[in-house]
Amino acid sequence: MMKLTDKQQIVLDFIREYQRVHGTPPTRMEMAAQLGFRSANAAEDHLKALEKKGALIIMRGTSRGIRLLEETPVGLPLLGQVAAGSPLLATENIDRYCEVSADLFSPRADYLLSVRGNSMNKIGICDEDWVAVHKTHEVKNGDIVVARLQDEVTVKRWQRKQDKILLCPENDDFEPIVVRKDQMDLVVEGLVVGVIRRGV
Repeated sequence: MMKLTDKQQIVLDFIREYQRVHGTPPTRMEMAAQLGFRSANAAEDHLKALEKKGALIIMRGTSRGIRLLEETPVGLPLLGQVAAGSPLLATENIDRYCEVSADLFSPRADYLLSVRGNSMNKIGICDEDWVAVHKTHEVKNGDIVVARLQDEVTVKRWQRKQDKILLCPENDDFEPIVVRKDQMDLVVEGLVVGVIRRGV
């Protein structure tokens, strides 16, 4: 068991409770305001001490980049803005974990992806919704898929026609994305197996 000072325990308890309530870690400024530190730098110093003792990991380059090590994440990872070129489930893409059971979906979901835009709204997938995704590369015509085309990730209906793939929207204001076999830089990341309505 790691040995923490009283102040370190207070900081760790605050992070744990904030994450339980909000679903995401606090920023350094939020920690400073709530815990009475003089500045965000003071909060950062406490985080570094906790990291040194093995209580958490600081993920550099993000304001909420704190991962508690003592707790196993519960539920499905929610992916935010996906970094170009990185695997979808890379640590830097995970906004938080949501208490949604993977077994609610068939086949079983591996992650949630936040939807941006309304290209699929005719089938009830709207801006700000979350789609539950089963990680697979095997899909068939008519499936709703998560596909990576070069460095862009999109949710579309899959159609294979002779020498090309069509990534079809479900909104008349959008055109299908056409990918020919000879120019294909297309990877199927998964199959959409459910939708969680988030927008109003």
